[in-house]
Amino acid sequence: MREAKGVPSVSVSSTVAGTGDTGPESRAVRAAPAAGSGLVHLCASGVSVVLDCRGPRLPRVLHWGAEIAGDDGELAALAETSVFGVLPGGLDAPGPVSILPEHATGWPGRPGLTGNRAGAAWSALFDVVGVERYGAGAAGAAVAVSARDRVAGLELELRLELAPSGVLRARATVRNVAAAEFAVDGLCLALPVPAHATELVDFSGRWGRERAPQRRRFTDGAQVRAGRRGRTGADAAFLLIAAEDGVGFGAGRAWGVHLGWSGNHCTYAERFASGESVIGGGELLLSGEVRLPAGAAYTTPWLYAAFGDGLDAVADRFHAYLRARPGHPRSPRPVLLNTWEAVYFDHDLGRLRALAQAGAAVGVERFVLDDGWFRGRRDDQTGLGDWTVDPAVWPEGLHPIVAHVRGLGMEFGLWVEPEMVNPDSDLARAHPEWIMATGDRLPPSIRSQQVLDLAHPGAYGYLRDRLSALIEEYALSFLKWDHNRDLIDAGHSPRGEAGVHAQTTAVYRLIDELRARFPGLEIESCSSGGARVDLGILERTDRVWASDCIDALERQSIQRWTTLLLPPELVGAHVGAARAHTTGRTHELAFRAGTALFGHFGIEWDLTAATEPELAELAGWVAVYKRLRAWLHTGRVVRADHPDPAVWVHGIVSADAGQALFAVVSMATSATAPPGRVRIPGLDPARRYRVAPLPPGHRPSGVALAPPPWLAGGVTMTGRVLAEVGVPVPPMHPEQLLLLHLTVG
Repeated sequence: MREAKGVPSVSVSSTVAGTGDTGPESRAVRAAPAAGSGLVHLCASGVSVVLDCRGPRLPRVLHWGAEIAGDDGELAALAETSVFGVLPGGLDAPGPVSILPEHATGWPGRPGLTGNRAGAAWSALFDVVGVERYGAGAAGAAVAVSARDRVAGLELELRLELAPSGVLRARATVRNVAAAEFAVDGLCLALPVPAHATELVDFSGRWGRERAPQRRRFTDGAQVRAGRRGRTGADAAFLLIAAEDGVGFGAGRAWGVHLGWSGNHCTYAERFASGESVIGGGELLLSGEVRLPAGAAYTTPWLYAAFGDGLDAVADRFHAYLRARPGHPRSPRPVLLNTWEAVYFDHDLGRLRALAQAGAAVGVERFVLDDGWFRGRRDDQTGLGDWTVDPAVWPEGLHPIVAHVRGLGMEFGLWVEPEMVNPDSDLARAHPEWIMATGDRLPPSIRSQQVLDLAHPGAYGYLRDRLSALIEEYALSFLKWDHNRDLIDAGHSPRGEAGVHAQTTAVYRLIDELRARFPGLEIESCSSGGARVDLGILERTDRVWASDCIDALERQSIQRWTTLLLPPELVGAHVGAARAHTTGRTHELAFRAGTALFGHFGIEWDLTAATEPELAELAGWVAVYKRLRAWLHTGRVVRADHPDPAVWVHGIVSADAGQALFAVVSMATSATAPPGRVRIPGLDPARRYRVAPLPPGHRPSGVALAPPPWLAGGVTMTGRVLAEVGVPVPPMHPEQLLLLHLTVG
């Protein structure tokens, strides 16, 4: 079968012996079996995943990449050519690695499952006992494989799902079916990549400079990125991509994986001289963290994978996948004003009322009161954990500011940091046993904070009830949920067992419970800025705070790479003051607002100190965002590969390709010539587009005596010419941008 209109198709062979039918979905999938081959072909949106489920060994991925023919002969030939030749000193009968690599098969690399039962059962060898194929429809196509190692006393389930977008996700569950406890040290999945994937792309970073890309050769051996911060981390690999040499946004095949998990994690790439290469990942478990008594099971986080021709094609698949989720935010993303960089801890009702008034005047739709509203919180040293409104600052509670904000027609939101506690707080003094620690010592302090252990039922219940009370009393529309420190020495008292896994699952459970109680509530994932950006937290939140740094120059890079995984509507992007709080740089409003326009637009600026011309210009930017956001937040993100690293060209093309917005950004002074022509990719090549500068982002100051003449009245060209030839743009001073609006006509 072949896909139609982006809906996944599945072509499969007959069942593995003894599997049997499992219901209508399984029968529908086997409507056109390939006679007796035991091969499964999942196909969606130009992506093929071919699995060898003939057993008795675990399934192997014979192909993950561009769509191939799914007929019996093609699949049989693919399977036949998937076994490499015998090398001197090698196995007599080599076999390709499975999706859960096993040491017992002779795989010399990282085993998928590591663990033991009192020193035994450390090298499992699973036999497949069942294969279920289902879901050949709009929801995607999937395969579930069950396997058993009777000697080790373990059962295994592998689940692979190919979404209509072409995103593949996989996870594994291991169950202990013996009487004695089994300790799981690690459970990782791996996907094969071809030999011509010779380059690795992933990310590093730090606070205020998250998701900085790095490239290196895909050489023999293992290249491992481990995150032990107890959260995703500002320096997380984010995406691990194996690609053809020199991969760009528009060309070069790329295979990328992302682990949907907010705790400790590991991603890795591994290549051997024998010719096999894999990329994969899983949760990084601390010693003794998962121990399975009889009947207990451990399930990995989802490993997400996307293939594409160019990095933008990989991003397209992730964006389509996320937008198809039932819980994806679909209402217009409101213009948000956050008070942090406007007032910090100085909470004064008169000042905040004036700020809200100024925000409403420029078009703000959601007002968020940041840190400093709760008891004793005049700085970041005290009070964290005491989630009651400070009567010394707010004698009538938050009701006066809430009423004022709502009277201006805006929603009201609140900052919280539930997982953390200051030692100088009533909560810490009352319940020191709720602080994560390994024994008789506290972990090193970060921002004068420790971590509240949510695996303690008392701590969990306290937070659930206090947050519920706040949400209910003030009818909150939005929570900015922060998380400002790593989890170090993160033990569970009184014995100090490793507790990051339990903490992560408890946080997920807490957010899920609050969302069930308050279905209209939206939540932002913030973690020292962008240190918790992953698809695990985004299963239960509505956007991420990409970085505490809103310097527009830094944000160009941060947002450029964050949107490799996330669509713009999930990425908070704010306009700050002219002088950036985190870097000291000064930028024109057009550069700050034009940068924020390509995300979920917000403001973090003391508008009471802004001039009348600044407020008028800002109101113009807010109006542009409101006018365009419906299609900006459903369109395709496109980045051009420009030869000059000082010039970045990026934009969004509407879903129907009827219009587009592109930014030409001068990131620095050019070491060579001015930009000259810039190409605009991603349009319908056959349609004619009117290209014109978009006010108020239409007049960057530059070094040319006169701009190119076409800028005065716009120009009409086909999408093909714009992609292949482009248009000339004026040389600009560094840290400026030009916005171009393209409409069919």
